[in-house]
Amino acid sequence: MHRLLVVLCISVALVAGAEQDVLELTDDNFNSVLKQHETTLVMFYAPWCGHCKRLKPEYAKAAELVKGDDPPIALAKVDCTEAGKETCGKFSVSGYPTLKIFRGDSVSQDYSGPREANGIVKYMRAQVGPASRNIKSIDEINKFLDTKDTTIFGFFEDPDVALAKLFVKFADKNREKYRFGHSNDPDVLAKYGETEKIVLFRAPHLANKFEETNVQFEGSSESELSTFVKENFHGLVGHRTQDTIRDFKNPLIVAYYSVDYVKNPKGTNYWRNRVLKVAKEFTNKATFAISAKDDFQHELNEYGYDFVGDKPVILARDEKNLKYALKEEFSVENLRDFVEKLLDGELEPYVKSEPIPENNNAPVKVAVAKNFDEVVINNNKDTLVEFYAPWCGHCKKLAPVFDEVAEKLENEEVDLVKMDATANDVPPEFNVRGFPTLFWLPKNQKDKPVAYNEGREVDDFIKYIAKHATNELNGFDRSGKSKKTEL
Repeated sequence: MHRLLVVLCISVALVAGAEQDVLELTDDNFNSVLKQHETTLVMFYAPWCGHCKRLKPEYAKAAELVKGDDPPIALAKVDCTEAGKETCGKFSVSGYPTLKIFRGDSVSQDYSGPREANGIVKYMRAQVGPASRNIKSIDEINKFLDTKDTTIFGFFEDPDVALAKLFVKFADKNREKYRFGHSNDPDVLAKYGETEKIVLFRAPHLANKFEETNVQFEGSSESELSTFVKENFHGLVGHRTQDTIRDFKNPLIVAYYSVDYVKNPKGTNYWRNRVLKVAKEFTNKATFAISAKDDFQHELNEYGYDFVGDKPVILARDEKNLKYALKEEFSVENLRDFVEKLLDGELEPYVKSEPIPENNNAPVKVAVAKNFDEVVINNNKDTLVEFYAPWCGHCKKLAPVFDEVAEKLENEEVDLVKMDATANDVPPEFNVRGFPTLFWLPKNQKDKPVAYNEGREVDDFIKYIAKHATNELNGFDRSGKSKKTEL
């Protein structure tokens, strides 16, 4: 217990220390403090805001990381509910947190970068000084390349050659995403061989025996350079973070475990090297990565994992974005076999699904992942399907309307179906980004779902379905008017 209290006290002290690096701005000191700094990232926040609370420790950590940077970067915050009300109004802050970049006391641009510490640091460092750092000595390049970041470096004796101009142009366009350096120092050029070349130096902590630590660009155009960087930046097995998640394309195999290059780099690379051994055999056939299990618990949950032990958990997606999991305990042999079967299409996809309802006779049918094809695709009826979330207020409001429409169409060749998209895997052809999301599927064109974006009252649904039904409805004409029944 005593040891736990000591650890907690140290953690609190570290957080408090990091927070001291964040400037506290008010209406009274906003301009005067910002004038003292060339570049400042300002967070406008409200103490009660959940997103602000989540950002706060990352923001403080970022402030600590850039402390002492040259060119200097400052991070500041303004409480929009108390001493910074007027300032927040002046800059039209309407949501929290809002982040803006200032040059002196003048706003330069809205911040649109990552919301975790390393991402914030990388984004802000790209905002100050030139896009590429000019290295002037051997000692300087040694320090510059001793970093946790991968670096794109230009060696140019003549800054006017075509490759040098290409490098500068590419660096200017990508300064927020990549780290750049260049040199024309004779000693630096002599150490790294021939001049007029662009080299990608992978971060030293990712060095391994399965691939080169640096790769030279052999092309001559901007598109070739862009492709070169994308294909080589992360190497055979990249460190996939929330900041880099979009860099990794399907088919994708990810090892989730305690990835920590700050506190445990050796332990992290112990497992990464085993993944590398397999990845080397499938070069250009699949993408491999490692991810910290704590940072991607939401992804693990999607595959039914609530806990990851000491050994990595292997999860994958194929080119169709279907999900797969290595069921056996992690080993090089099991991983190799898993990847071979994945690429050959021999694996059964993992499907998150609620149980199939024992009784599905209500007017609105219930679809789960396991019966989706039966209830929606192969029901031989026109179908209107709603993807909802149990906690969604709009979904709750729609529920009685949907029920009433289904009751009115009970004797028609039309089914209304609902599916809890938080408890079931949604087929990839349905682009569900919010709730509720509805799609119309004509019975003879189930491969082409149409997004329903009309009104959400009973009459709105009836009119839409009557108009688009494959066969005219029995009880309604094409305009949605009820047909009169002869006595």
